[in-house]
Amino acid sequence: MQNMRILLSAFFVLFSVLAFAQPQQPKKVIADKIAATVGDRIILQSDIRNSIEDAKRRGEELPASAECLLMEQAVISKVLMLQAEKDSLPVTDEEVEADLDNRVRQYINQFGSQDALEEIAGKTIYQIKDDARESIKENKLAAAMQRKIVENVRITPNEVKAFYERIPKDSLPFYESELEIGQIILYPKASRDIELYVFSEMNNYKRQLETKMTDFCQLAKQLSEDPGSKDRCGQYQVNRNEKTWDPVFLSTCFRLKEGEISAPVKSKFGYHLIKMIQRNGDEAVVQHILRIPPVTDDEIKQAKSRLDTVRSKLIAGTIGFNEAASKYSDDESAKYAGPFLTNRDGSTYVTIDQLDKEMVTLIGTMKVGEYSQPVPFMSEQGKKGVRIVFLKSRTEPHRMNMKDDYSKISNFALEEKKSQTMDTWIKNKLSTYYINVDAGTAADCPQLSKYATDKK
Repeated sequence: MQNMRILLSAFFVLFSVLAFAQPQQPKKVIADKIAATVGDRIILQSDIRNSIEDAKRRGEELPASAECLLMEQAVISKVLMLQAEKDSLPVTDEEVEADLDNRVRQYINQFGSQDALEEIAGKTIYQIKDDARESIKENKLAAAMQRKIVENVRITPNEVKAFYERIPKDSLPFYESELEIGQIILYPKASRDIELYVFSEMNNYKRQLETKMTDFCQLAKQLSEDPGSKDRCGQYQVNRNEKTWDPVFLSTCFRLKEGEISAPVKSKFGYHLIKMIQRNGDEAVVQHILRIPPVTDDEIKQAKSRLDTVRSKLIAGTIGFNEAASKYSDDESAKYAGPFLTNRDGSTYVTIDQLDKEMVTLIGTMKVGEYSQPVPFMSEQGKKGVRIVFLKSRTEPHRMNMKDDYSKISNFALEEKKSQTMDTWIKNKLSTYYINVDAGTAADCPQLSKYATDKK
């Protein structure tokens, strides 16, 4: 059961997408069979093979033993799920439905529309959800049990030291330079005259659409400033309860009737024209055209002047960086997650390749502890802004060591201890559950024989 936690996580990912991504197949090359039984739950051979094929279609590299590894983790997952039911761990129907809705929306966004997803899956959205519901609930129960088993696992400094000393010196990882970088951002607003001009243009587009002088798709591709949708004729699938959408945009969508085009509405991104294509309860397909009122040099200068004042306060020490970011920054994430850039794992240490080109150039001239002058920049969404950058720390390229990388080593040691705790729990629990592995499956995957409690 080495690397059990990693493989179990992979199992959750592979099997949770199965009911969504599996296209309809009129002929099955291999007849289905029950590969294993755990308690009163079964594991189908097709589930394993289909999830492997899905992974291959996504371009993932799998080991030669992938089928056996997934079978092993499927058995473990069923045990975790059954124990979670026995312990009455709370997984509500509402949580399952929310998870289903989120996954469906992700696949719709991936394939471009609900119709495209249904065509690929060979099922309606309702059938997709029905097929996936039980699997999603089982996975959530197994994950809840896994969390319960390791939730009280802690690590001591002596254990961290012992973990580090067990690593062969020639196997210590090499770390590139890492940086802690914070930023305070202002997004200047366009002048009133320019806003009125854009609003007037949007009304003109609406008249053209309503008099059939042009169609929405053509106009979206030609004029929309939303890079995420313009190539799809401005189309999005939206859900009334999804919090990631701008509230003005979302509320406008659900006030429209099918085929109706909204008046120009202003969100935090700019001005929109929205057309309702199709609505089904809290789900809707819409098209939109986004125009962003341009910011002039005058607005940029005013923002720089405001940030100059903030920078003076930071240098004088009359306000801390986190407080200043919370008080002055227009970056929404700074108000909740903090003003520092984060790595993929959520840490505030980033490498140079994760920074935009303008940031790389800027920090190349800075010393640790310095605040940059206010500088203009362009956001990923194409929005003009001005920012102050704070270089809090910079590490030199180095081999992993206790002085520079204690927090990383501590996390590695904690994960190992959690994995060992899981291994011990599983070894103690497996014998308390009825497990039967199909003879053919056991012959192909000899490591599964150790799980069988039915030896007949």
